[in-house]
Amino acid sequence: MNVTIRPCTLRGRVQAPPSKSYAHRMLICAALAEGESRIHGISGSEDMYATMECVEALGGATAREGGTVTVTPGRGGELDGAVFPCRESGSTLRFFIPLALARGGSAVFTGTGRLMARGVDVYEELFARKGLRLTRDAGSIAVSGRLCSGEYTLRGDVSSQFVSGLLFALPLLEGDSTIHVLPPVESRRYIDITVDAMAAFGVAVEERERNTFFVPGGQRYRPRELQVEGDWSNAAALYGLNALGAELEITGLNGGSIQGDRACVEILQRLEQPGSVTDLSGCPDLGPVLFAVAAAKHGGVFTGTRRLRIKESDRARAMADELKKFGVDVHVEENSVTVADMELRPPREALSGHNDHRIVMAMTLLATLCGGEIGGAEAIRKSYPDFFEVLKGLGLEAEYGD
Repeated sequence: MNVTIRPCTLRGRVQAPPSKSYAHRMLICAALAEGESRIHGISGSEDMYATMECVEALGGATAREGGTVTVTPGRGGELDGAVFPCRESGSTLRFFIPLALARGGSAVFTGTGRLMARGVDVYEELFARKGLRLTRDAGSIAVSGRLCSGEYTLRGDVSSQFVSGLLFALPLLEGDSTIHVLPPVESRRYIDITVDAMAAFGVAVEERERNTFFVPGGQRYRPRELQVEGDWSNAAALYGLNALGAELEITGLNGGSIQGDRACVEILQRLEQPGSVTDLSGCPDLGPVLFAVAAAKHGGVFTGTRRLRIKESDRARAMADELKKFGVDVHVEENSVTVADMELRPPREALSGHNDHRIVMAMTLLATLCGGEIGGAEAIRKSYPDFFEVLKGLGLEAEYGD
């Protein structure tokens, strides 16, 4: 899908979409509970469908009506070659691998080539030491064996999703476990969200030392009826529009949320001044939108960007390619990105979404200033499927094509 956007100013009241991070975790906790749960605030995004399909692969059932999903857990038992279709969702893949191993037997995880390439190296190393098998090819990852309780030590500088996957699974085992996360621990807030979601379903995790988590075994997830809070990650694009001249009243967000991407408000204010330096190690998903706003403002230096390479696209390189079309130079190094302070101009060629929802959002922001055609805009369905419809209701001037 191509979207052609003309320069325009957006105005009005808009509700932030539900948090993808919380929604993932609540659906998983509901699938592990001993009874039916209802979760309100589940979007129809590709990532949510991936998680619901994997709940069903685990033996449970899901039923979606509007924004509410009813989850009925399965009866358990050893898996026998169950297939978990993760689509393009890295969090779904990394959350469900330990859950499949906690059941024992064998399972296969499928997904796009990019998802398989993003890798599960941390699990490969970790589980090999525990005698579990994890093998992969271009289109799938196969696991077999049974997860056991005990001591787990893993890196914290790759993805917090590996920690969360273990946190979900270990309480189900008979013995107690301890997870040691080696510093530096990036995206730490996402671990906090996992612990918070588990607590809502009656499962306790104790952080006895910083980044050392004690997980009592033999726990049971309890069924719940819960509402997903608003998503600061996707709301960052709405705040980014305001930074570029829109007049949006954004509602539905928890101002005291533990979501790390709540930092977008303070960072966007910082970009109003020349010479800003921002560390993104704790909020890498904000990168594309912040790079776009920096390009329209005074430029900026962003550190802690190493992990942008292993997202749906290589986000630093992708944004460098796209911002060049607007006349702005971007210098990408191993763990930093510098956006030059240059005059923004209308693009003379089509923009690319790089099959990445965050890149599509970032390009949309700049297109409201300069115009432009965004190719591959369907990638937005991954996390915010009604993004363009919402913006059209606020005054976005856009036309759609194949």
